[in-house]
Order: sequence, then C-alpha cells, then structure tokens
Amino acid sequence: MSTSSSRPHDSDPLAPYRGRLLGLAYRMLGSRSDAEDVVQDAYLRFAGAQDVHNAEAFLVTAVTRLCLDRLKSAKAQREIYIGPWLPEPVFDAESLSADAATELADDLSFALLLALDRLSPMERAAFLLHDVFDTPFSEIAAMLDHSEAACRQLASRARRAVRANRPLPAAAPDNHARLLRAFSEAVASGDVSRLAELLREDAVAITDGGGRKFAARNPIVGKDKVARFFVGIAGTTAGQEVRVEPAVINGAIGALLYLDDELDLTLSMAIDGEKIAAIYVVRNPDKLRHAPRPS
Repeated sequence: MSTSSSRPHDSDPLAPYRGRLLGLAYRMLGSRSDAEDVVQDAYLRFAGAQDVHNAEAFLVTAVTRLCLDRLKSAKAQREIYIGPWLPEPVFDAESLSADAATELADDLSFALLLALDRLSPMERAAFLLHDVFDTPFSEIAAMLDHSEAACRQLASRARRAVRANRPLPAAAPDNHARLLRAFSEAVASGDVSRLAELLREDAVAITDGGGRKFAARNPIVGKDKVARFFVGIAGTTAGQEVRVEPAVINGAIGALLYLDDELDLTLSMAIDGEKIAAIYVVRNPDKLRHAPRPS
C-alpha cells in the first residue's frame, strides 16, 4: 500500500483513493450502491479524525471494517432473499481498479464474486487485501485486529477455496461477442437445439429477480434445461417491443434487454473455449439502478 501523509485534495477529497476504496468495497459486498455508501461513511470518519498520519491506510481500514459490519447484517438479509443472489452489475469496471500488479486485480467477473461470496467475511477481507490489493500482512493484521499469522491463515484458506472454484479465464472479446450474438439469435428464433449446441454440457444459468421480478428459484443446470428455459422466457414477451443492446458488464461483454424501452435485465456469460459455461441474469430492479439508459 502506498503511503501518504497528506489529507485528500479539497476539490475531491477522495480522488486519490476513490478507485481503490470502491474496488475493495464492491468486491467485499457485491453491491455498487452499498460500496459507495461505505466509501462515503469512511470519508466522514476520516474528516472527523485527528492526527491522521497516513490517509490511505486510515481510509482502507475504515472501509474494510465498515464492510465487515455490513456483512454481518447482510447474512440475515440473505437468508430471506428470494431465489439466487447475484452481485449488482457494474458498467464502469475501470473505476473499481485494484491498482495492483496481481493476477486477480482486474477480475470483476460474476464467477469470482460468487466465489468470494462463499468465503467468511474475515477470509474475504484478508484475501482481497493481500492477493488483490497487494497489502502487506503486517498492515492487514492491524486492520482486522488479528495477529499476522492468523491473517496469513485466513488468506490461505480463502485462496484454496477460490482456486477450487476457479473462475474461467476471460474469453477473447471477439469470441465472447460471437457466442453472445449466437445465443441471442437462437433465443429470438426459438431454436432450442441450436441454443443447446452453444452451451457446455453442464452449463448453468443463475437468475436473480430478488422476489420482485420472475426468476428461477434455483440455478438451472444442464444445457438442455438451460436452453428450454431461455426459449420459454422469450415466448412470454409476445406483444412487447424487445431490444437487446451490447454492454460491458463487470469488465466483459454482456447484454441489456429492454422491454418497451424499460430495462428488464442484464445478461452476462462465462465462456469455456467455444462453449458457454454459465449465464448470469439480473432482473432485480434494485440492482439495475446504475445501468445505462436506452440509447
């Protein structure tokens, strides 16, 4: 972590640290809206503090602890969440940069965020701070109020768990775009067989409606079931104006689907070679507030 003894600039107090703080909070919480709230709360703590010798360290510590507090309450809320939970999509991944030369620094894929969500809050914090944000364990120990050895163990357990659920490498943009286009065309034409051919045998579809929009209550597994599900859903839009627009979602090519000029869902994919391995659909309106407006 860089060291800075000065306070943030008056014009935009968080400017030097905003990307790092938002990136940490978003990866911890899976919510852009909550991440922004946490970063603002951290700055308010900073503004009221005295004798701060390292502004960045103070702010990162505050964000980490505020996220841990939120995750405690989120656990109870998640238990009553209707259907599968997916992270809130982001459309400006570059603004959440980890700003570190690590393998996972630019990975904001849904697959990685879901792997992080399976960790305990303390494991998540230790892993992100060290492996993604390149923070020394001596500093992490102070942030988490644990011994350095304990923080190493937390990060090690998290690392093993993330590797066990290792997200697929990012597909080449051209290949990703080609498969997304073929998927959209197969769904629009109602061709279940053609759609199934695009999917990996064990393909999974996860849909998040948050109880506010229709979505499958459980993940759909298997290429034939996934294909029938999406073709069936497409059949319910008869009589509505349907428009699909490409978009960069969590750093990868995805799509926005509009019904009668209202955003209905975001769609993201994980690609394995020439096949679609996973499809993530977010319909919960609370998670679409930062989506681009119709062009």
